[in-house]
Amino acid sequence: MTPRILIIAGSDSGGGAGIQADIKTVTMLGGHAMTAITAITAQNTLGVQAVLPVPTEMVLAQIDSCLSDIGVDAVKIGMIGSAETAHAVADRLEPLDVPIVFDPVMIATSGATLADPATIAAFARLMRIASVTTPNLPELAALGGEEAMRAHGCHLLVKGGHGAGRIVIDRLIAPGGAEVRRLEGKRIETDSTHGTGCTLASALATGLAAGMPVGAAFDQAVRFVRLSLLSAPGLGQGHGPMGQGLIGAGVTAFAALLGED
Repeated sequence: MTPRILIIAGSDSGGGAGIQADIKTVTMLGGHAMTAITAITAQNTLGVQAVLPVPTEMVLAQIDSCLSDIGVDAVKIGMIGSAETAHAVADRLEPLDVPIVFDPVMIATSGATLADPATIAAFARLMRIASVTTPNLPELAALGGEEAMRAHGCHLLVKGGHGAGRIVIDRLIAPGGAEVRRLEGKRIETDSTHGTGCTLASALATGLAAGMPVGAAFDQAVRFVRLSLLSAPGLGQGHGPMGQGLIGAGVTAFAALLGED
């Protein structure tokens, strides 16, 4: 059966990140993407011009609509919109017995703030129900580092794109703190990096929804991001969108590329 992935995240009008990047990623990896939109943003490659949170009741209504009819095999959480929505979403998802991937979105690639202090404080609820949390290095530091994250009992996928040097190191850490997987790759020099975190988390969720072990899903997700960076169409005047939908003609073409770095 086609893996069903529920994406709870914000909308990016420029199509580079958020729900738009998530849908492209899930579709390319052979999944069915469903959405519960938490915020509407006016943004492009240069930055975020406006943000309008969706009322919590409407976010929950979208979730309930998908779950009651189509069902779900994995959930991906991105931009959450507000502390109220974070707590309500945690309450709704806690009874589910499916993998949950949480991308703790705080700041956009352009530098715009996408979560206020109250919302960031509420992330603890989401991390407690998550199977995997996927912070980049600044987000990991803001959340207290690896030691603090162990208390939440989820796997940690530490994204290395914000690190220094020519080599990017992505790491998968088990709930007990042991590193169980790492992938190292030459840094891809490009300005088309908008949506990397969204893409990685959605690719991971799609792999888990398909029944992959977390290590294999991690490998697929990191490689999919790298292929998307290499396939970027070069749009916009700032941090451009990646090329998730331009990798190949479909899942078969993508599968042939999986072994390439």
